[in-house]
Amino acid sequence: MKKNVLIDVERLKYPKSGIANVCISLIKGLDQKIPAFNYTFYGPKANIPAIKSKYNIINWKFWQKKIPISTDSYALIHTTHQLSEYFHKIKKDQKKIVTLHDLNFLHDKSSTRKIEKSKHLVQKNIGNANAIVCISEFVKDDFIKNKHLFQLNDNVKIEVIYNGLIFPEKENFKVSQNYSFVNEKFILNIGVLFPKKNQDVLLDLISKNDRHLVLITSSAKSEYKEKFLEKTKALGLTERVHILENVENEEKYFLLQHCESYCHPSLAEGFGIPPVEAMYFGKPVFLSQFTSLPEIGGDLAFYFEGFSAESMNKIYLNGISKFNKDKDIFQTKLKTRALKFSYLKMAESYENIYKELLN
Repeated sequence: MKKNVLIDVERLKYPKSGIANVCISLIKGLDQKIPAFNYTFYGPKANIPAIKSKYNIINWKFWQKKIPISTDSYALIHTTHQLSEYFHKIKKDQKKIVTLHDLNFLHDKSSTRKIEKSKHLVQKNIGNANAIVCISEFVKDDFIKNKHLFQLNDNVKIEVIYNGLIFPEKENFKVSQNYSFVNEKFILNIGVLFPKKNQDVLLDLISKNDRHLVLITSSAKSEYKEKFLEKTKALGLTERVHILENVENEEKYFLLQHCESYCHPSLAEGFGIPPVEAMYFGKPVFLSQFTSLPEIGGDLAFYFEGFSAESMNKIYLNGISKFNKDKDIFQTKLKTRALKFSYLKMAESYENIYKELLN
């Protein structure tokens, strides 16, 4: 008789977030397999993708933080985010897995209060875990360095499973709008406008060349976003900077297909989904040298050695020139590397851990 496994995909309530993408990839990856377990997904039903398997869904409601759902029938609980507000307690014979995406709050100049609050929530999630899955070797190394901050089970497993992506099957994408910049050389960046994402240095980069900058971001307001817009105006770049909010996948893929390059100067990443998407489309990828990004880009990405306008522009122009000289070879290698981060491989790896703990 198959055992029951509960997977917490509550973060699907933020459907355009990176973690939501990972949750969808896990659901669809498990759906492609002959299941070893009876799976139940806990999350907002409207955002859980259609699946062919007869898996169960428990619809997320905000009040369930106060009145938790019963988990008595589950042999294993998988919490897919270290800051989850749910499933902190488990029964004596239950197993638990937690996916650890990052410990950025220890490194991003957060206030002492925020650090302690985040630490407390991470502890609630991982303190009774039988396995902690890190999404990159960088995250694993960072966690091991800071393991003393948490109380863990003596025999807890610490594993690495890379995030898996679902890549588009079709090759042509359409948008309803006519973007003025599509016929220009433009740099693409995807992510929330936020200090750790460091997008403002891309303004310095394009101030030294003729490229346009297109940012796919959310509509959320922030102090950083205001400063970004002010800097855009101060540098006289208003006509060459385009901010697109809450973009659907079809439009995102269209822009990835038509950009000259993808630039990701982030200061803190646990993984880095957008650079992988850009590699799939065979685009030259320019990254910072920080955290997990060298692990994701490998020797196919170009790396900014600093963030001065002159240094970035030199790296950029040299990289574009090198890419264009061997474009076909580069594109083939980039796509091959992207495909290593497969949703099917991720789902299989998680199911193998479920088996190890339950069998």
